[in-house]
Amino acid sequence: MTTVIDGKAVAASVIESVKSATRSLESDAGVRAGLAVVIVGDDPASHAYVSAKSKMAKECGFLSVQHTLPEETTQEELAALVGRLNADPSIHGILVQLPLPKHLMSEPIIQSILPEKDVDGLHVVNAGKVATGDLEGGLVSCTPAGAMVFVRHIHGDDLSGLNAVVIGRSNLFGKPMSALLLAANATVTTAHSRTRDLPAVCRNADILVAAVGRAEMVKADWVKPGATLIDVGINRVPAPERGEGKTKLVGDAAFKECAEVAGVITPVPGGVGPMTIAMLMANTIIAAHRKAGRQPPKF
Repeated sequence: MTTVIDGKAVAASVIESVKSATRSLESDAGVRAGLAVVIVGDDPASHAYVSAKSKMAKECGFLSVQHTLPEETTQEELAALVGRLNADPSIHGILVQLPLPKHLMSEPIIQSILPEKDVDGLHVVNAGKVATGDLEGGLVSCTPAGAMVFVRHIHGDDLSGLNAVVIGRSNLFGKPMSALLLAANATVTTAHSRTRDLPAVCRNADILVAAVGRAEMVKADWVKPGATLIDVGINRVPAPERGEGKTKLVGDAAFKECAEVAGVITPVPGGVGPMTIAMLMANTIIAAHRKAGRQPPKF
């Protein structure tokens, strides 16, 4: 019987741990965790994400600050705001919502955030720490961190003897995911569009992570019987069965057929997605503990 992971339930348990750690830090050290979210322009999807993040930060007991800047904000103005947030001792985490409007360069802004406040885990210092296995010193990008929570729930902390295949080599997900699996002692293959005989490579995986952004690319015959399949893809496809012009979200794996082979599978939506905001909150409370000289909680 295949186990379908309930991402919302796992995310809720992470949030409960964050709330508990927030209360303890405030009572023991007099420090309230602070998260600043910056959004530029009026993209509706970005505003929806930011609203969810700010709401969750308040729910966790953080000082939640949101800076909403107009579309015509200049590179210098945005950089100056990040500089002020870097210098603000009440702010432990800074998140600049992407994508930025086209006239702004996101990379210099992301790299200007202090690594210890980079709760999105996108700074090259944090990426480098993950790549070198220094998971205690850096902040891990939220989506791979969330996917690893699932892996640990299923397989424990030590993945010795297990083969893991990550389909996708993006800097945002594929590379850090491979590094996290490697740090947990899995034998890791990073596969991608140039991989020869991709289905055969995938069939060797005890843990298969799909993150390519191609709707339902992974088929049942790609999956080793009993394997754990973590689907990170979010693809919007036509859903004529719901009515004319309607769409639905699907992952990178053909869920129904893969669920008949896999031992454990994450659904889309409702799998990895809810974990991303939960791990953002986790990173914020980790950053606040480090700043206060306290041992941060583990998630």
